[in-house]
Amino acid sequence: MRLKDKVCIITGSANGIGLAAAKKFATEGAVVVVCDLRADAVAKAVDELVSSGATAVGYVVDVSARDTVDAMVAAVLARFGRIDVLVNNAGITKDARLLKMTEVQWDAVINVNLKGVFNCTQAVAETMLAQGSGSIINTSSVTGIYGNFGQGNYAASKAGIVGLTKTWARELGPKGVRVNTVVPGTVATQILDTIPKDVLAQIEKGCWMKRIGRPEELANVYAFLASDEASYVNGATLEVSGGVSL
Repeated sequence: MRLKDKVCIITGSANGIGLAAAKKFATEGAVVVVCDLRADAVAKAVDELVSSGATAVGYVVDVSARDTVDAMVAAVLARFGRIDVLVNNAGITKDARLLKMTEVQWDAVINVNLKGVFNCTQAVAETMLAQGSGSIINTSSVTGIYGNFGQGNYAASKAGIVGLTKTWARELGPKGVRVNTVVPGTVATQILDTIPKDVLAQIEKGCWMKRIGRPEELANVYAFLASDEASYVNGATLEVSGGVSL
């Protein structure tokens, strides 16, 4: 078990890629901390993990609200005494073209996708530095690399994550805390339910592997970066997209 007894916080982990990561981490022996917005979804995810034999706890967290982040981190430390891994997975979209995007749409995406990563990382960093170890995994997007029509706020937030990762890898790496970014392409989660089938077909056609990714494929990469197998990986930007940006 690559993550045996490691205390792992995963944001946005009640569904989609985050839930897949929580399940993968559980199979690797981790203590899984499920964080998401809806209490019922958090409880369902924790029940599923515990039923499989995992050690898991859940907290209702809005990553854009620092008080909820701090309360969760304090509770985790009080219960387990350490934090080994943080996966900054939570993210939202509120799409619109430049001339139609509202300030509310812009702020909502930046606050969750970028400020939320800052909030969670700053909240755990002191503990990890005191331990002399830790792995922080940030979730960007291929949209943050090459942009996407109607997603200026999302692209900006995901590009910003790459910059934060590079900076924090320099700041924290010398003290044993690794910071890396995973860059997913299009992944089969609930967020695709609103996308027309012909658009999905075009997305698949544009990928060199001719298919959309599975949440489990991202979870496998998260697990690697969280583990000691990635002990010399710091400041990396790892694209998991089927080669869509080629």
